[in-house]
Amino acid sequence: MSIRHALLALLSEGPKYGLQLRQEFESRTGEVWPLNVGQVYTTLQRLERDGLVESEGPGGAGPQNAFTITPAGSDELSEWLRTPPDVIPPPRDGLVIKVLVAMRVPGVDLPALLQVHRRHLVQAMQEYTRLKSELAEGEVELSLVVDSELFRIEAIVRWLDTADARLKRLPARTASEDPTSAPRVGRKIAGLRR
Repeated sequence: MSIRHALLALLSEGPKYGLQLRQEFESRTGEVWPLNVGQVYTTLQRLERDGLVESEGPGGAGPQNAFTITPAGSDELSEWLRTPPDVIPPPRDGLVIKVLVAMRVPGVDLPALLQVHRRHLVQAMQEYTRLKSELAEGEVELSLVVDSELFRIEAIVRWLDTADARLKRLPARTASEDPTSAPRVGRKIAGLRR
């Protein structure tokens, strides 16, 4: 998450103080990402150094100074909003790594392991669904955060189901199979080595 660009977005509405930026950031993100006030001022100092914001008071960043976005800051914000997030190479996903490692650990019941994670995620989905049902109609920011988490968890559950089905089709390994095969050297496609 880019705090830098989130602050620029808030400043695009007009001059604001550091504490005000912190409060509005937390309010607009459903208060699920607490923001340290020190981080706000450090980010503002860097934005000012880079010519993306201007301080209206003397003495640099501080509670008494309001900040204004510059034309260069507006350009930076516009570019950030239009730039799709980088999805290549794929991020290191702890669950994917865990399953890949577990495939080679002797004695691991992989289907049972997948079900443990699946049950945990389904429980999390139920909790988010309950939270969503309790939200007031005007709590748009928090609703969007909850929707995002529900879709993210749903995707992981679908991946676990797919992994379970794919692993069930594999032939059983024998004890003589070498679990420490040499790394494959090949070409990369979409960030994945084949």
